[in-house]
Amino acid sequence: MFAIVYYGILIIVKRRGLPRNRINLSKDELVNLYTTKKLSVSMISKIYECSENKINYWLKQYKIAKRTISDAIYQIKNPSGDPFVYKEPKSLRDGILFGMGLGLYWGEGAKRGTGGVRLTNTDPRLLRKFIEFLENVFCIDRDMLRFGLQIFRDIPKKKALDYWRTELGMRENQFYKVIVSKVRGSGTYKYKSEYGVIIIYFNNIKLKKLICSMIENIR
Repeated sequence: MFAIVYYGILIIVKRRGLPRNRINLSKDELVNLYTTKKLSVSMISKIYECSENKINYWLKQYKIAKRTISDAIYQIKNPSGDPFVYKEPKSLRDGILFGMGLGLYWGEGAKRGTGGVRLTNTDPRLLRKFIEFLENVFCIDRDMLRFGLQIFRDIPKKKALDYWRTELGMRENQFYKVIVSKVRGSGTYKYKSEYGVIIIYFNNIKLKKLICSMIENIR
C-alpha cells in the first residue's frame, strides 16, 4: 500500500517539474502526505528530491507533530492501519464476554514490556473464551493469532500439538517451535499440565495498551 501511494505521488511531482531543493510545501500538502497517507520523512524527501532536513524544517514550521520512533515502526508493521476494531458491547451477552475477557487478561495476560497481547494458561476452555473475546470485541482476524507451546520431556511433542490444534481450532503453522523442558514432578501441576502450557500471541502493542487501559479504568 505504501509503495503504491509513494510511486503514484512521485510520478505526479516529477511531471510538475519542481526544481530540486527549492521546495516550498504547503501545510495542506504536507499534512496529506505525512499525517493522512502516513508517508515517512524519508519517503517525502525522495518524492521532492530534497533533504530530510528540509521536510523536517517544514514540519516544524507548520507545527505538525512528528511521529515517535515507536509510532513509525508500528506504521511500517501495520501499513493498512490497526489490525483490530473495538466494538462496544451492545447486549448482556456482549457485556459478559467483555468483562470476562478483561478479567482473564488482568489475571493471566502480559501487561508490561514492549510486546503485544500475550496470555498464558493450560485450560483450553479459558483460552477459547479469550480468543472469542478478541474476535468479538476487537474484531481481530484469528489467522493472525500465534501460539507458543511449552511441554515437558515426558509428553510426546506431536500428541501435545495435535491436542491444542484440535482444542483451539487452529492450524499447525500458527504455532511457534515447541519448547521442551525438563520432566516435572508429580502432583496437581502434572495433571494440569498434561498437554503443556499454551501462550496466545496477538502481536500488536497498540491493542495490548488498549486492553490494559480498560483494565486500569475498572473501579
